Amino acid sequence: MTIADRSPVLPSTRNIAWIVIVSLLAAVLLSLVLVIVVVAGARENVISAAVLFAFAAGAVLLGVLSARRSDQPQRWALTAAGWLALAGILLLIWPGVVSTAAIAWVAPVLLLALAVWMTLRVRRELHSRIRPWLIYPLFAVIACAALAGLYETVQESLDRSAHHMRGQLFDVGAGRRMYLSCTGSGSPTVVLVQGYGSTSASLGWIAPDVARDTRVCVYDRAGRGWSDPVPSQQDGFAVAADLHALLASAHEAPPYVLAGHSLGGLYVRAFATRYPNQTAGVVLLDSSDPRQFTLPAYPRFYDVFRRVSALFPSLARFGVARLFYRHSFDSLPSESAVEERVFWATARMARSQRDEFAAAPRAMEQAGALVTLGNRPLMVVTALQDAQEGWTALQDELPKLSTNSSHWIVPTATHDSLTGSKTEAALSSQAIREVVVAVRTSKPLARH
Repeated sequence: MTIADRSPVLPSTRNIAWIVIVSLLAAVLLSLVLVIVVVAGARENVISAAVLFAFAAGAVLLGVLSARRSDQPQRWALTAAGWLALAGILLLIWPGVVSTAAIAWVAPVLLLALAVWMTLRVRRELHSRIRPWLIYPLFAVIACAALAGLYETVQESLDRSAHHMRGQLFDVGAGRRMYLSCTGSGSPTVVLVQGYGSTSASLGWIAPDVARDTRVCVYDRAGRGWSDPVPSQQDGFAVAADLHALLASAHEAPPYVLAGHSLGGLYVRAFATRYPNQTAGVVLLDSSDPRQFTLPAYPRFYDVFRRVSALFPSLARFGVARLFYRHSFDSLPSESAVEERVFWATARMARSQRDEFAAAPRAMEQAGALVTLGNRPLMVVTALQDAQEGWTALQDELPKLSTNSSHWIVPTATHDSLTGSKTEAALSSQAIREVVVAVRTSKPLARH
């Protein structure tokens, strides 16, 4: 036997590189199909489980193909697949785990440990140029994502310590508490209801302005801001019932003038339907409408955003929302802007927003149950700038809900600026004052 005959035989790299690439592509494509098509718009636990199952399937493919089609079997891949699948099953059988504080600390640590373990195993078992070119960079990205998740968890803990509630938490039943902040004095009490996805901080211009003339209350809906979450998404009547229970728990006496912006307008109408004797007047600030799906562009927008917004909670866990919103809300008062950014950065907030948007069609139907306010004062404020096609026609119908109504059209305002811009928010505040005066004096609103 010659010296050459005694040389070690190196494993062939002919097939393993393609097996790794195919397995990785299969995992990525399967995860996209699952989250965008199969479970599109689902809650965070389902979305995360779908991604875990997709990459578990990719790991199984790698383990099986490498054993059958190459001389470099990647047995570690089957172990990794088992752990990924187990995590996915846990998310499905225990949906509430995504709401626990423990998962925010444990998940990034486990992900980092998995990345380190896979790196060590690949170093021993995979002999191919694809290892430094693709696998190591991929594992580095996973490790960085885990570290970003830990950073986000730490930052959220620090945010909670650094920012203190200006209002209070009140028991609304079923072991839940909700946040309410009331200032000013006088009657009737104005209750401000913010639009889609926002907290009470989004009304930072309007609340103190109106509080100079009467009592004003702002609150956070369930699952956002300071308020406790609910186990399932709420429709419009459930949101109205929460508000009613909150005001009662805080001993804020009716009747109320309810002012709702955007989607908040639907909740105001639901409240007026369920509690007509406690509703003294209504202000609708570029309010969403029960017939919104009749607009030409809205059904398509809703379908796309419903799918996309379901991904936000998972992305927020890795600090993506914190980066995205770091310069947002600058038009609000400084303290309100900081508070909005702090809450919008969290997966908790994103879950609440996803649930609210998913329930919006039902909330629209329920808002349509309010066919008349009688002669109770109703102020409608419409923003024209960048309005959807057909929007003004829907807004023109709203004043017909009351025989005592007025409609202000603001050509320079956008949908968001009615609360977010100091100038346009002042117009919203004035519209609220008009209704307060009408309630106090029993005089009709001036027509515009």
